[in-house]
Amino acid sequence: MSRYQNAGEAMTLAADSVGPTVCIGEILTEIVATTIGSGFGEPIPLMGPYPSGAPAIFIDQCARFGGSAAMIGTVGNDDFGRMNIDRLRRDNVDVSGIGVDAELPTGTAFVRYRPDGDRDFVFNMWTSAAGRLTWTDAVDAIVSRAGHLHVMGTLLSNATVWPIIECAAEIISDRGGSISLDPNMRKELQADQATSARVATMIAMSDLLLPSGDEMFVAAGMSPDEGEEAAIQHLFRLGVSEIAIKRGWHGSSCHEANGTLTRVPAFRVKETDPTGAGDCFGGAYVAARRLGMSPRQCLTYANAAGARNVTFRGPMEGIGTRHELDKFIQETELSL
Repeated sequence: MSRYQNAGEAMTLAADSVGPTVCIGEILTEIVATTIGSGFGEPIPLMGPYPSGAPAIFIDQCARFGGSAAMIGTVGNDDFGRMNIDRLRRDNVDVSGIGVDAELPTGTAFVRYRPDGDRDFVFNMWTSAAGRLTWTDAVDAIVSRAGHLHVMGTLLSNATVWPIIECAAEIISDRGGSISLDPNMRKELQADQATSARVATMIAMSDLLLPSGDEMFVAAGMSPDEGEEAAIQHLFRLGVSEIAIKRGWHGSSCHEANGTLTRVPAFRVKETDPTGAGDCFGGAYVAARRLGMSPRQCLTYANAAGARNVTFRGPMEGIGTRHELDKFIQETELSL
């Protein structure tokens, strides 16, 4: 479905004035190992706690950039939960849709980086307060006035969260809002028939996809051997209007259903902690697009948001305002 600016220029996403961007999902606290190695088999130095959770990182970047934003999730009645709510509220995220569970603790993620750059995680996610996510009057009030829904593909395998996402998507779409999807999916997820059906439903409802790596092929149900262009065209036939591809050190590209292709190079930075880079990319891209910016402007800000964030330790510590990203863009070399 097409959206239009006041000036009549074609837009993929609903304008920011239609209502806030909403993200649904886990809100976590992250603890990061300061040494490189494998796993947590012995006592090691740790840093944190840091606010975290992919949906929370995305929505915080969206709000910090200047877009209207709201978060739906659940935390525990503990310091970790209060820390997350305080961070989101400080950064202008509407936190009225965040529930506080009286029994279970806030979800946690312990992270350690391996010598090859890969990561080991110890999660307490869906058996924590994050797993108590339900549709409440507060959630209904946010969704009923929302202008955009952003969905994390990893949530589509969760049978508890899926009905909330599906209901929110239908309400927001019916009121003239738009939907974006970060596939963030592994092939193993689609081996499950129920998850595969949810993925297909979500893609058919989405205006914008934000894949990286082979995620686009998983979303399209195709093999990488069939080629990127074939996967892109197949997704357009399914109803997607715009695909913004995260390409890491190779920058990013935007493919529009009208045939327009935009490529933007990455920024050259020294990486400290890559967690959250893709979520910051998505948050900045969606916020900028809803504020009426061109794909080139959106990609530039999104690349900057992801690159700036990896120079800080902690998944949300490098999230930048639009002013901070402008300064970063002016002062940082491109990786050509």
